[in-house]
Amino acid sequence: MRSFHRHLGRVEAVIAGSFLVLMVLLIFAGGVGRLAGYPLNWSGDMATALFAWACFLSADIAWRNNALMSVGLLLDRLTPSARRAMVILNHMIVLAFLAFIVVAGLWLAWISRARTFQGLPNVSYSIVTLSLPVGCALMFLTSVLKLRDLMGTPPQPAAEQ
Repeated sequence: MRSFHRHLGRVEAVIAGSFLVLMVLLIFAGGVGRLAGYPLNWSGDMATALFAWACFLSADIAWRNNALMSVGLLLDRLTPSARRAMVILNHMIVLAFLAFIVVAGLWLAWISRARTFQGLPNVSYSIVTLSLPVGCALMFLTSVLKLRDLMGTPPQPAAEQ
C-alpha cells in the first residue's frame, strides 16, 4: 500500500504541475490571441477547470508532506500522550469531513452532469466538479495512512525549545 501511495503521489505531482503549466500557457495564449485580434474565449474557462484540479491535487500533496498550515500553540503545551490523543482526534475529524465531502461531491457531480461548463460545448460541469471528491478521496487515503502510522508509534517526548 505504501509503494502504491508513493507512486500515486508522484503521479499527482506530475499532473498538478502539468495543469499549472498548461493553465499559464492557456492564459498567455488567450492574451496573445486577443492582442492579435483572434480571441480564444475558451482559454480562460479551460484554465479555470485546470485550476480546480490542480488545487485539490496540490492539497493532497501538501497533506502528504505535512506542509499544510497548523497551529501548535495548544499541542506544544500538552504531554506526549495527550498530544498524541489530540492528533488522533484531529485525524478522525478530518476523515469524517473528507468522507462527507467525497459523498456530497459525487452527488454534486452527478446532478450537474448535463450542465455545460462555462458554456463550452461538450464539456460537462461534472468534469470540474469531480475535482472536489477526487481530491478529497486522495486526502482521505493519505489521512488513513497517517492515522495508521500514528496508531503504530508510541508517544514521543516534546522537542526542547
